Amino acid sequence: MSEIFIGRQPIYDRNLAVYAYELLFRSAEANAAEITDGDMATSDVIVNTFLEIGLDNIVSDRPAFINLTRPFFVNEHTISLPKDRVVLELLEDIEADAEVIEGVKRLSEQGYRIALDDFIYHESLKPLVALADIVKIDLMRLDRDEVRNHVQQLREHPVRLLAEKVETHDDFLYCKELGFDYFQGYFFAQPKVIRGQRLPNNRLAILKLLSRLQDPGISSNELENLIAQDVAFSYRILRYVNSAAFSLTRKIESIHQAVVFIGIQSIRSWTTLLAMSQVDNKPAELVVTAMVRGKMAEVLARKLNIDNPESFFTVGLFSALDALMDNTMEEILTQLPLADHISNALLHRQGIHGEVLECVLTYERGQWEKMPTMKLAKHQIRECYLAALQWAGDVCQQLID
Repeated sequence: MSEIFIGRQPIYDRNLAVYAYELLFRSAEANAAEITDGDMATSDVIVNTFLEIGLDNIVSDRPAFINLTRPFFVNEHTISLPKDRVVLELLEDIEADAEVIEGVKRLSEQGYRIALDDFIYHESLKPLVALADIVKIDLMRLDRDEVRNHVQQLREHPVRLLAEKVETHDDFLYCKELGFDYFQGYFFAQPKVIRGQRLPNNRLAILKLLSRLQDPGISSNELENLIAQDVAFSYRILRYVNSAAFSLTRKIESIHQAVVFIGIQSIRSWTTLLAMSQVDNKPAELVVTAMVRGKMAEVLARKLNIDNPESFFTVGLFSALDALMDNTMEEILTQLPLADHISNALLHRQGIHGEVLECVLTYERGQWEKMPTMKLAKHQIRECYLAALQWAGDVCQQLID
């Protein structure tokens, strides 16, 4: 895996509360941009933010300001970002020609907030000001009289004003007196470099598949289409459903029939298991370990008469994802739309799901003195483990081989 980096600098409101963060290209942990290709830098920031590290991990619930180059504004097919989470910055070196103005107008009408970066007033920029939500004024490029004149001219438009490159307390007080809405600069905080790990392509694709499979809103048709995209998945699932394990009276010939006969949740579980088994450069025994954990957690939940025991299978199965993906569980869960109680069980062993998972893991490690028994006798827990071993062995022969 390779390391990835994002620069993040806070933007404050008039009460010095963090309003947003500007995301900045960084190619290394050194706090400097080193940009040689603006389009590449923009793409890198977007990919690392949304597909690798995760937006919430970088900005929490705050808006993210993202610098975009000309192609991202004029090409109708390049922007697909959450409108309520981002502010699109038009860089100061982009010429305000008709194509750019039309692109900004289109994005504004789609619901995106637009910011004009390092703004210096010129008559040709009036159409952009009319479309903008925020105008950023660089204090290093203008003297104080020029800053005041800019504020007076821009107050004719319903835009918010952001003072950037605020270097001193005096700068802040001056801009606040002029009526600026937001403030950014070294006086408050230097950019912080956020580090992450880029998953290998095979593992990233599988994580995206797992994410779709775990979406609680997925329909049976969507699930069927998802499985149908992989012939090997379809073949293995049909082979397993038609095995003696289900003792069906008729042969199942399609994924649609399989969903009808054994249910969407079961099909989703098997497809999830298959996806995990496809991770490259990982021993098959690791997937077997995940299977045993999942089944043991489910059987324990059934013995304890807990509702929805299938969800315990998911917790046990996913407890091995960090080892499979060579990444931290925290990073992985940013890519998976799991319910809070499942995420909390995986991360913090919280709730009944976390308690059951802790029982499974301590039994697996032979840490008998630490094992929570949850009012079960130790021989009952052993029976659950042995049942899970038997099940995992049977499934491996029919589903994964």
